[in-house]
Amino acid sequence: MSSFVGVVISDPWLQSQFAQVELHNLNSKFLSARKQHGKVTLEVLPPVMVKLKAVASTLTRDEIKDILSESSSDLGDEIDFETFLRVYLNLQARATEKKGHSKTPSPFFKTSSSFLKAPTTTLRHTISESEKSSYVSHINSYLKEDRFLKKYLPIDPSTNALFDLAKDGVLLCKLINVAVPGTIDERAINTKSDLNPWERNENHTLCLNSAKAIGCTVVNIGTQDLVEARPHLVLGLITQIVKIQLLADLNLKKTPQLVELVEDSKDVEELISLSPEKVLLKWMNFHLKKAGYKKAVTNFSSDLKDGEAYAHLLNALAPELDTTKALEAKNPKERASLILEQAEKLDCKRYVTPKDIVEGSPNLNLAFVAQLFQHRNGLSVDTKKISYAEMMADDAQTSREERCFRLWINSLGIDTYVNNVFEDVRTGWVLLEVLDKISPGTVNWKQATKPPILMPFRKVENCNQVISIGKELRFSLVNVAGNDIVQGNKKLILAFLWQLMRFTMLQLLKNLRSHSQGKEITDGDILYWANGKVKKSCRESQIDSFKDKSLANGIFFLELLRAVEPRVVNWSLVTKGETDEDKKLNATYIISVARKLGCSIFLLPEDIMEVNQKMILTLTASIMYWSLQRKVDGSDPSNPTSGSDKTPDASIGGDNQDTPTS
Repeated sequence: MSSFVGVVISDPWLQSQFAQVELHNLNSKFLSARKQHGKVTLEVLPPVMVKLKAVASTLTRDEIKDILSESSSDLGDEIDFETFLRVYLNLQARATEKKGHSKTPSPFFKTSSSFLKAPTTTLRHTISESEKSSYVSHINSYLKEDRFLKKYLPIDPSTNALFDLAKDGVLLCKLINVAVPGTIDERAINTKSDLNPWERNENHTLCLNSAKAIGCTVVNIGTQDLVEARPHLVLGLITQIVKIQLLADLNLKKTPQLVELVEDSKDVEELISLSPEKVLLKWMNFHLKKAGYKKAVTNFSSDLKDGEAYAHLLNALAPELDTTKALEAKNPKERASLILEQAEKLDCKRYVTPKDIVEGSPNLNLAFVAQLFQHRNGLSVDTKKISYAEMMADDAQTSREERCFRLWINSLGIDTYVNNVFEDVRTGWVLLEVLDKISPGTVNWKQATKPPILMPFRKVENCNQVISIGKELRFSLVNVAGNDIVQGNKKLILAFLWQLMRFTMLQLLKNLRSHSQGKEITDGDILYWANGKVKKSCRESQIDSFKDKSLANGIFFLELLRAVEPRVVNWSLVTKGETDEDKKLNATYIISVARKLGCSIFLLPEDIMEVNQKMILTLTASIMYWSLQRKVDGSDPSNPTSGSDKTPDASIGGDNQDTPTS
């Protein structure tokens, strides 16, 4: 299974500076350097450190060498992994200092060699007590009737009970389902009162893969971080989940009335491409302008500190509320108190306190404004405009594929966050980032232009490079040009993204199959492996292809999951899949069980029920990849402390029987 003990460091403070995923990455770099040079010394570190993201964009190899020379008189001395980490933190702090052009040396550097011998003094992770209190209130409100959690609620925000409760993974899984109902089949959550380490890790693996599937960024969080309930990571994840819940309606599909915020079709396209946060700001400014407020609100922090924008917004949304006193109040904190009193009359949850408004808490202000939008958005029901917005909506199949590719791209950890695939890829930049991630070194960044791009031909240049790289990777791109992407041709964009995802899948499988001797992996190999696995486990299900209609009932996938991990499927929960309702129950259970194993997948139950060939292939490949990854890591399914903490990112997947011979 994916139950792993993380990288453990003897210095607790040093351990606290890193998420487990970071530690695994750095440990891999350290071991690679030791294997290459026989031992790790300061002398061999510059070429290693200059490739690390936190350092690479700021410090050159020569600058790193100079910093290390300042720190020690003998660069040939061997160092251990903890010293390697201290060197990394030192360079990271130097890089940050250089970016900020600070003239005052950081206290970190006052003693040049001390960082090699003693714990470093970089900033520790802190959490906002206001945010913790607000999210505890949110949890207490939304989960108070939950059959399993109600005995632990309400949580006292003044204690660390939130983090203690998060340690078994149940709370976070339930919170994900509050944000996006139906994401997790709760039958797959381990909810015993006393979970063993294996069961606890399964819950956290299910949580992280499901969080990715609703749009959370979890690239720096591992299961061990959640087992230890590291406050800054747990609260950061909760922040993302709550934000996704509160901003769920800020799109034209859910709220077509938002079309009132724009004037023409070109503006509608722009609106579609905006993040929910920016749509919320646009909505707020729309009402503020109508209310005669002359300042534009550009953020959820400093622009809201004086409370005036809130007073005008409430006046626009609810004229029956008297905000005169709030506007006349000279003390910002007093004004904030009066605003919250009025908002309470709209039945808005108090995500903010007067202190949070005055101090400009961005997360809590955003939550408060989102609540105002949910309770009273103040938009008209202009049927002509709404009909136009509905015409802009994609069909169900296209919408599901867009969602899948968007979530997959965001899970890769690229710098740009994608809000709408069809709009965000049109500059070519996002696709170049993805290509650089899955096939490093293929992108010529000197010939690329980063958004915002004012000159249209620069977008075409970016997209032409995308197509050129695609052809080098042997994608099928007959009669496809960069301008097709710039023009937003949805069919071609989806086809290109599918080839990107499939290429990533097959490369991962190929790299894990040490015996493949460079042989390319094909769809047929994956099909052969899956049938072989099920047959070897003494089950009778077999499929002819990834569009075999028998897949719709889900039985084959449940038998495949059982074949790779016998204990993971609870057969008492499985239906025969004869009715649509039973098929959906099985499909939902399959997705949660696969995520619980460690598969990072983005399909929906409908994709299984309708036998969407592409999504069926990704699911099978993800299970295959997880199966082989477990063998490569040497993790023992009977021992929850074996292997590595990093859950294999099985958006794609191989195994050893597992050896296709077709």
